[in-house]
Amino acid sequence: MTTKFKLLTVVAIFASIFYSCDSDDDGTSYAAPVLSDIELGIGNSHIAYLGSDLHIEIEVVAEGTIDIIEVEIHNEDDPDGWEGEFIYDEFSGLLNTTFHKHVDIPDDIDTGDYHFHFTVTDMQGNQTSIEEELEIQELIDDENPVITVTSSPAENATFNNGETISISGTLTDNVALAGMLVALVRTDDNIADADVTGSNSSVIVMMHTHDFTDPDEFDFTASIEVGAAMDNNMTPAKT
Repeated sequence: MTTKFKLLTVVAIFASIFYSCDSDDDGTSYAAPVLSDIELGIGNSHIAYLGSDLHIEIEVVAEGTIDIIEVEIHNEDDPDGWEGEFIYDEFSGLLNTTFHKHVDIPDDIDTGDYHFHFTVTDMQGNQTSIEEELEIQELIDDENPVITVTSSPAENATFNNGETISISGTLTDNVALAGMLVALVRTDDNIADADVTGSNSSVIVMMHTHDFTDPDEFDFTASIEVGAAMDNNMTPAKT
């Protein structure tokens, strides 16, 4: 058994909301989608970093059921500058969802002021959008986070179906913690560290979080039951 960590970096925004509404063929009127609990990066800082990713988490409720969710980021001062457009259709048909994604910020674009747009369209054509300012900066941080493991399985330990694998410790950083992934990786799979992510179906996630009460120190305990139907990813995958 091998336990590995992948640390992510993310950023933020907040917003105002615009509504439109429509009705179904049977005359039923549906309210436009409602967006709440908006979390865009570390502490909603409205700051993204070159070569990193933008953490977006928003609660979405749509009476008319979700059709498409769109994210757009563009340079506020330069119409010819970088523009990111991202369309998500995996939420189609849902009445509500926690939208949680990480949008890559290129490392070769201009720093400065950008606009962030988040739009939900339901099956009836109703839309709700938020728009907010986003600043993209160069990240100056030459110190890696420090992981101190205080409790873990013994080397070459074996576990039977129904038993629990656990690991505990402390994570610290000189600037701010952005994300943490604790995962099980099968040795025979030969997965590179860079590929140990929550989106890799070969990785069994024990813990995946971006929520830190203390921005520079976090005590963690991650565990998973052997044979569990799902892992502990934010979007759980089969183990």
